Amino acid sequence: MSNMFTVMEQKLRATYPSIVFPEGEDSRIIDAAVRLAEEKILRPILIGDQALIRAILERKGLDLDLVDILSPENYEGFDEMVKQFVERRKGKVNEPEAREILQDVNYFGTMLVYMDKAAGLVSGAAHSTADTVRPALQIIKTKEGIKRTSGAFLMVKEDERYIFADCAININPTATDLAEIAATSADTARVFGLNPRVAMLSFSTKGSAKSDETQKVIDAVTLLDEVGTDFPVDGELQFDAAFVPEVAAKKAPDSPLEGRSNVFVFPGLESGNIGYKMVQRLGGYEAIGPVLQGLNRPVNDLSRGCNSEDVYKLSLITAMQARHK
Repeated sequence: MSNMFTVMEQKLRATYPSIVFPEGEDSRIIDAAVRLAEEKILRPILIGDQALIRAILERKGLDLDLVDILSPENYEGFDEMVKQFVERRKGKVNEPEAREILQDVNYFGTMLVYMDKAAGLVSGAAHSTADTVRPALQIIKTKEGIKRTSGAFLMVKEDERYIFADCAININPTATDLAEIAATSADTARVFGLNPRVAMLSFSTKGSAKSDETQKVIDAVTLLDEVGTDFPVDGELQFDAAFVPEVAAKKAPDSPLEGRSNVFVFPGLESGNIGYKMVQRLGGYEAIGPVLQGLNRPVNDLSRGCNSEDVYKLSLITAMQARHK
């Protein structure tokens, strides 16, 4: 495992946050939760059939005092949760509707985060991205000034690490969306100890081609320049001009990135999703995420093909996001 994750473990033991897992009956979630609890890195909150989960944890020899096991059916604070959910939805649901909605484990878990009962949430092992993201957008919502959430992947190979975004949420982002994605991706980079150097990617470098697609990327950089950033950003850049100093010296000699970018913002979901999977499969990088960006509290989405190691690492990332906030 990368040294980065070892450092995360050490930092989290000092604060010992709680992370909620709505899919608490899933074997992959349970295995990761046992490891996190036994190593006292964070306190898992598992949602599901309490008797079933308790029995599984006892068979694994876990001290049950190290975890919380909750169910919407008998949660003591459910009435207060219903009240706060109705208030948060601002008239869009009534109390009976809220009681029914909050039986959904993702809504229930997201409300625990909103009510400060947990620092963050990890779901998606058995649910779609929409099932995880929808409650977060309705309850936790995006940060002030951010209109859209986005999905970044942390690409890790030994001690190398990069941020790729958006690879999960926005199909055809506008220039404004791309500027937001760049800013939130820079924040994500800092969570992992990176000083962000943000490249706005395209099939063109500095006017080598002209189209609506390249202009969108140029406009995004202009927007960032107008508001000002505390990180270097440039575009439009082809990947080699963003990543290889020798190529940057020829294609973009005036770029502040100098071919040493570590955050890559793709112009659309199609290129982002394809790009991270190619680097993962051909380059041998581990792809961790998607890490959801722009939310007021950390909520992260697993792949339904994940294993317990994926759950473990995304849990560390979620807790680090909460710590960074």
